Amino acid sequence: MTTLADFSSATITGEERDLSDYVGQVVLVVNTASKCGFAPQFDGLEKLYADHRDQGFIVLGFPCDQFKHQEFDEASKTLEFCQLNYGVDFPMFAKIDVNGPKADPLYTWLKQEKGGVLGDAIKWNFTKFLLNRKGEVVKRYAPATEPADIEADILELL
Repeated sequence: MTTLADFSSATITGEERDLSDYVGQVVLVVNTASKCGFAPQFDGLEKLYADHRDQGFIVLGFPCDQFKHQEFDEASKTLEFCQLNYGVDFPMFAKIDVNGPKADPLYTWLKQEKGGVLGDAIKWNFTKFLLNRKGEVVKRYAPATEPADIEADILELL
């Protein structure tokens, strides 16, 4: 059975990171975009992370530019934007594709595990996937779902 442990991704600063490092934690994977109308959700994501990281919760942000080009070209600008505007302290990764022939393998797997209203395609920025401590996908949330509305599900897994 495939789990989060079977993947690796480049961090926003370019280092390759084995995602098995996060198995044992409850993980929320989010495709982000700095210039998206949903970008204020960074506040809620950071609050969830700050409130629950000591209990074994982590948010993993994956910038994506596939939806109306709402992400910066340079990773340094994305990181600066997230930290300065929203105080993001959770791990951010390199920009990826979430749909199409160049979709990141992690997202190909996430979509296969939990389809959405458009089949398995990601509809927009800030689609969220909740994974249990074993690295298995438990639930998928629509872009408009506010991070605070996911908290009860997170607490159940913690």
